[in-house]
Amino acid sequence: MSPLLTKSQQRTICSQLGRVKLKLLYKASIHGFTSAAFHQRCDNRSPTVSVGYNASGYVFGGYTKQPFSQSGQYVPDDQAFLFTFSGEMLHKYPVTTPVYAVRMMANSGPYFGEALVLVHGSQPVVYNNPGTYYNFNAAEMHGNDLNLTECEVYQVEETTELERPWRTIIWESVKRNELMESIKSYKPTISSVSQIRVLLIGPVGAGKSSFFNSINSVFRGHVTSQAIAGCSTTSLTTQFRSYSLKAGREGKPLPIILCDTMGLEESTGAGLDIDDISSILKGHLPDRYQFNPSAPLHSEAHGYRKSAGTKDKIHCVAYIIDACKVSIMPTKLEEKLDAIRRKVNLLGIPQLVLLTKVDEACPLVTEDVKNIYRSGYIKEMMQEVSARLGVPLSCVVPVKNYSEELELDPDCDILLLSAVIQMLRFADNYFDEISDRSSNMEVKE
Repeated sequence: MSPLLTKSQQRTICSQLGRVKLKLLYKASIHGFTSAAFHQRCDNRSPTVSVGYNASGYVFGGYTKQPFSQSGQYVPDDQAFLFTFSGEMLHKYPVTTPVYAVRMMANSGPYFGEALVLVHGSQPVVYNNPGTYYNFNAAEMHGNDLNLTECEVYQVEETTELERPWRTIIWESVKRNELMESIKSYKPTISSVSQIRVLLIGPVGAGKSSFFNSINSVFRGHVTSQAIAGCSTTSLTTQFRSYSLKAGREGKPLPIILCDTMGLEESTGAGLDIDDISSILKGHLPDRYQFNPSAPLHSEAHGYRKSAGTKDKIHCVAYIIDACKVSIMPTKLEEKLDAIRRKVNLLGIPQLVLLTKVDEACPLVTEDVKNIYRSGYIKEMMQEVSARLGVPLSCVVPVKNYSEELELDPDCDILLLSAVIQMLRFADNYFDEISDRSSNMEVKE
């Protein structure tokens, strides 16, 4: 059942009603030009937009927030209005006597006061009486052509979909390949560093290990599960891991290492110890170090790297945050993240946020991941996490990890690869700062 109302006309009507979309309930040419068919499909549904069409080319109708019924009574509605289109331009006629805005007649279709009735008397005709509770000009409304060629009723539904994407992203396989090649060919600007090191930090279950597995999957060409990931109330990652990525099974190492940590937990003495963060950031922590939440790493521990070079340090920090839990993030967990952020800031390390599980958070994205930047809800979550973690919105990147899929999805890959590109760019910013400091020291000497 296809709507006759054009996409442009639908957008114009929706612009009068907020962040909504239209769902077609009744189409007279299919269901019948009868009051019975109209009431069967439209009673107790609200708000609604009713639209009439005639052979003269006029498109006109009315909006009400009240559900239709067959009571015979007038129903008040101070938001009701009639409308007509002149091309794509909407002319709107608000109700003048709200207590008589809509009448619930059993023997007719949509009945707006005594001013405009569609499918009047179960016939494909219009009844109109301008000036009765609505002021309009009949010639302007429908050209005085009272015979209907079609009548439609749409339910108005709330939606998070924005009119246009608020960030530009190219959803093409060519772009996916370009992103992969950019990552493969990347070289840090400091000669002593061959691979940038990105530290993944986040609450238990946010998707840190899954993010590594997902990036690994993209470059391996199939879904992988190298890092332990899953659902648990406590961290499944108990060791500090430095994961190198390869361009294919026998390929060369990629210029990025993802460092996975124990998950953050709300309670004191559980999850990743904040004091261990400094050791990780400064490059002192060895791979496979076993975390102990009750005792942070000390300089005499086995494998402690006392003289860490730039290549051993963290060059970018990525906070992994579950989009479904942004609004319910516990205060103590937020305080831990804030304490970590301050430590990272002191060391001048760039930070970004990866917002995970976006498909679980928003039905629009569940339907199609390409809707990610059309989702008003996801944008609001990104703005909220930006404010709560104290990072600019430009540093918040949404991703969808592979969790239930058996095969790769090009659109998910593009989001994941775009996140990696941001990490490389942020690492470059870190190296630029090091170079600037070195240059300033040389000038002073």
